[in-house]
Amino acid sequence: MTQSKEIVISKSSVPKLAILILAAFSAFGLFVVGFDQGQLFSPVFGEQAFDQMWLHELTHDMRHAAGFPCH
Repeated sequence: MTQSKEIVISKSSVPKLAILILAAFSAFGLFVVGFDQGQLFSPVFGEQAFDQMWLHELTHDMRHAAGFPCH
């Protein structure tokens, strides 16, 4: 009678690339909510993006809730 032994190696760590991508998305989200004053739309809309500040107005209440002063 033969017996076979099974060796199972499991890797339960999070891939470093996934952490890097999550950190990049978090940094981008922090910029949009906390610091954007028209910079993201300025390549497309020019100076009008700085006058209108669409993302600033969209995230205005979230800025105050997160503690960012914006005016």
